[in-house]
Amino acid sequence: MRNLKFTSVLILLAVVTAVAVVVCVAVGSTYIPAFRVAKTFIGLGDASSSLIIVKLRLPRVLMAVLVGASLAAAGAILQGLVRNPLASPDLVGISGGATVASILFLTFSGGELSIQWVPLFAIVGAFITAAINYAAAWRKGISPLRFVLIGISLATAMGALTTFALKIGPPYMASQALGWMTGTLYGTAWMHVWTLLPWAAVLLFAAIYMSRYLNVLELGDELAVGIGTPVQRTRLLMLALSVGLTGAAVGMAGGIGFIGLMAPHIARRLVGPKYGRLLPTSALIGALLLLAADLAGRTLLLPSDIPAGVFTAAIGAPFFLYLLLAKRKGSRS
Repeated sequence: MRNLKFTSVLILLAVVTAVAVVVCVAVGSTYIPAFRVAKTFIGLGDASSSLIIVKLRLPRVLMAVLVGASLAAAGAILQGLVRNPLASPDLVGISGGATVASILFLTFSGGELSIQWVPLFAIVGAFITAAINYAAAWRKGISPLRFVLIGISLATAMGALTTFALKIGPPYMASQALGWMTGTLYGTAWMHVWTLLPWAAVLLFAAIYMSRYLNVLELGDELAVGIGTPVQRTRLLMLALSVGLTGAAVGMAGGIGFIGLMAPHIARRLVGPKYGRLLPTSALIGALLLLAADLAGRTLLLPSDIPAGVFTAAIGAPFFLYLLLAKRKGSRS
């Protein structure tokens, strides 16, 4: 029965995501009817529609799907690793580390290196931040609360480092990076999609394949060791997958916040806490959340294009406060 429910939810979310892709491609400063979008997808569209759909809108929409799914899966993994529902890549500094590395790359490369290197540099920055957090939180094991608190401090420090990197760079870089730091999909081209796709596909597949280990880790270190699980090696591997997903997504779309926090909580309400179900469900929900945020950014204040990160933060900040209050109330009772 539970497998049937999970399959039904997953199929429904996949269908809703496909419909959302069509809607997001259709809606914009120039409205294109959905049937013309569908015809273009199968190669029967006219030239003018194909230009708008295939070259301008579809790459941005597909990037929203990839980035949203990556951030959501990264958040779900992180919450399982530290056994803390308040953990997410942006709140514990991992996204901040990726942002710093990306800004430094863009500043010092001077445009001479390919954009395809950005995810790699972002992942390196995310790994460095995660390693600092992990080492600082280690006291004969990882304390979930200590990990989150140190992560919040690191996120603040990464914000300061990002500002410093912009100050030492050329003036034009600051204006270009401002919107990107907030989290935006503006200007996405097929080159960006093809750059992110292999990172997201490989890491998402690996995370779903390894998800059973997260179920074991949630039982606690002593019980996990008792049933033969190499706890520290497994935790480091899963952390690497979370960091890799975060770094690749941030490298392409900037610091889009709170998707890694919200999507796993919504997924748990739909399919329960088992990570084999939770990770793919979270990924689809994350894709939907970012599609909705980017659509709102593109259309609500035309002709202005508001970064999607503004809308995810507007929803995510109250959501975080709600979780914090609920956790505090639960600990008292």
